[in-house]
Amino acid sequence: MCGIAGYSLSPDSAVERTLAAQALLAGIAERGADAVGYASRGAGGEVSVTKLRGGASALLDEIAVEPDARHVLIHVRDFTKGHPEITANNHPIRHGSVVGIHNGVIANDDELFEKYGIARAEPEMTVDSEIIFALMEMHRNDPRALGELRGALATAWLDERDPSRLFLARGTARPLWLGRVAGGVLFASTRRALAVVEAALQVRLRTEKVSEGRALEIVDGRITRERRFRRDRRYRDESSLPPVRAPQEAVSCLQRLAMIAAAAA
Repeated sequence: MCGIAGYSLSPDSAVERTLAAQALLAGIAERGADAVGYASRGAGGEVSVTKLRGGASALLDEIAVEPDARHVLIHVRDFTKGHPEITANNHPIRHGSVVGIHNGVIANDDELFEKYGIARAEPEMTVDSEIIFALMEMHRNDPRALGELRGALATAWLDERDPSRLFLARGTARPLWLGRVAGGVLFASTRRALAVVEAALQVRLRTEKVSEGRALEIVDGRITRERRFRRDRRYRDESSLPPVRAPQEAVSCLQRLAMIAAAAA
């Protein structure tokens, strides 16, 4: 049960980029402590990635987002497949031009890699999430390709071939929430994470839950396209894992965030 979050902001958005990223990370910190990472893209279009072993507290003070950043992706990992000792298995995951994050389980990743003759981005990788971004690179971000996946899915990705867009999709059995503000769209695994952003940035977000089987394209903090795809209706979680996987990370990060926000005020 991982946690994902991030945002798309217009160039003139008043949202403070680094503080927003820190607030989102603190908001999802409880969902995993095996690895943590974030990706950011500024006006130049290139995507930079930072990831570490451990929980969100290992990264919270290290986040530094460019003042002109258009997009940020954030992830905390509670791993299932692909050991976190191998850095390439941790999120954000890069496959070619695509960099993405995922919460869920993909059961047929090896089958799809073989079907399409796709090589892993790095030979030692085994993480199931990579197939999402491999398909998006191959199919130019067409969400219909997500219909081939078997399992649970909430995901976001960036494509360096298309520097204006952030892509979001929600399949089966994993939550995904949006928070809208003037000049921006933020997203997170939980509504609570968006409430943390509201408190830290002193803003009011218009929140909504993304429906299953929906894919969104977001440009400059505005949803420009919504499409449907075939989700895996047969998937059922075999175990009832609690969404709170690292409560100590949540406590530590929220306490630290309160200090950071107070200093920034």
